[in-house]
Amino acid sequence: MVAHLLRLKLTLLRNGFKRSPWQLVGVILGALYAVGVLGMLLVGLVFLGSGEPDMARTAIILAGAAVFLGWALIPMVATGVDMTLDPARFVPFAIPMPQLLAGLALGGLIGIPGAVTLLASLGQAAAWWQHPAAMIAAVVCAPVAALTAVVLSRLTTSASTTLASSRRFKDLSGVIGIIPLMLLGPIIIGITEGLESSQDFLPALAETLAWTPLGSIWAAPGDIAVGQWGTAAARFGIGAAFLALIAWLWKLSLARALVTPPYNAVTRRGAGRLGWFSRFPATPTGAVAARALTYWFKDPRYGASLISIPLIPVVMAFAFAPAGDFGFMLWLGPIMAFLLSFAISADISYDNTAFALHVTSGVSGRADRAGRVIACAAFALPVTLVFAVAPFFFLGSWQLLPATLGLSLGVLLSGLGLSSVVSARYTYNVPLPGESPFKTPPGSAARMMIVQMLGMLVLVLIALPEAALALAAMVTGAPLFSWLALAVGLVLGTALLVIGVRAGGAWYDRRAPELLQAVAINR
Repeated sequence: MVAHLLRLKLTLLRNGFKRSPWQLVGVILGALYAVGVLGMLLVGLVFLGSGEPDMARTAIILAGAAVFLGWALIPMVATGVDMTLDPARFVPFAIPMPQLLAGLALGGLIGIPGAVTLLASLGQAAAWWQHPAAMIAAVVCAPVAALTAVVLSRLTTSASTTLASSRRFKDLSGVIGIIPLMLLGPIIIGITEGLESSQDFLPALAETLAWTPLGSIWAAPGDIAVGQWGTAAARFGIGAAFLALIAWLWKLSLARALVTPPYNAVTRRGAGRLGWFSRFPATPTGAVAARALTYWFKDPRYGASLISIPLIPVVMAFAFAPAGDFGFMLWLGPIMAFLLSFAISADISYDNTAFALHVTSGVSGRADRAGRVIACAAFALPVTLVFAVAPFFFLGSWQLLPATLGLSLGVLLSGLGLSSVVSARYTYNVPLPGESPFKTPPGSAARMMIVQMLGMLVLVLIALPEAALALAAMVTGAPLFSWLALAVGLVLGTALLVIGVRAGGAWYDRRAPELLQAVAINR
């Protein structure tokens, strides 16, 4: 049975390659990236091994503890990222628990994350090339560490199976999960500054973690390298006992999840509440705008974009403010316009099979394109104006306000027109409705990256006229360039928006059946 589960995992991966060549390209790129990271890690470990054992020991303990935390927390904040061998799918099958546990645990090592973790665990032996006994101990500890990481992930997955079935939990976890990712830079900067002020902090932290389940298994080889054999045995025992404990807890949670499968609660709502549909005119364009705006505020795949808006100034402040440079605030408006305008470039892909409603109801291409633009502009325009104007209350330099407004509005209008063309011409796999925004569907990574990068490059090119005038106004301080940037941004942006809606509508009218077929396959 264990071998059958492993073959099932391999079959799922192989079928994903057959489904789309882009899936194979994405896996190859991911594998090459992983090989590069492992190579650099191995070189770093060899370099650490040439120094004092305490330094290598501290680095390995901290990195290993971070790996365990990552494996434990990612399934909680990114529910649905990897649904292969999901415990909920084994509810109808009477598989013996020991074989199911072994199959799921070993299956977690199949794939890029599991393979990288196992190889990195084995690679730590390179740090002890001057201490043969420690190197052997590192090889012995590596499988325990890798299995601990996988079992931690499986434990959190099975324990949260009931929560994961709740739509509200999925929405909240998917949207909130983007916050630590957006603030990763400021967090790293804060930690770095704290470490610089206290050079003894890292060794003390590593020593503390070495007596906890997060760091004990990683500390054992280092203890042998410095001659502390008894301490190494004790810490290996802690690591092995922790693996046994979480395996037992996983067994309990998995047994509970299998006999009490999750269910979706149904809520009842009163009739007559039309939401955004009551606020837009009863026209095809108004109906599309109301539907799209409903998605923006209720679909976590769109909500992740909205919650990231107030975090962008925070990230930029941590990047530029420490050097005393607050000029970045002048670019907040154009940056917001750039990101928000291109956010609807995959609208049809996100519709999935619901796009059939547009096709069967005979909505024209222009009405569809215009409705989606209006929905996005309903909040993108106020946000852009706020971030374009607010910095001048702190910086002064009001003579540059027309230039900043012209660049911001020009980028926003041009981007909405470009997105109207891109979403009608190109589709790719995106997370399905109700899934985690972090999920990477098969066959989507490479195609999505190419379409997004080329689209953003085109947006930069078509916004060059107002950008050049705004830059000239900032460099020379001449009011003429500032007002020209505003005029060009409004006129050129409006023209490109109209052209984009018409061109995208024409593409839509010609390709509506093909678009429906494409998004229906992306499941």
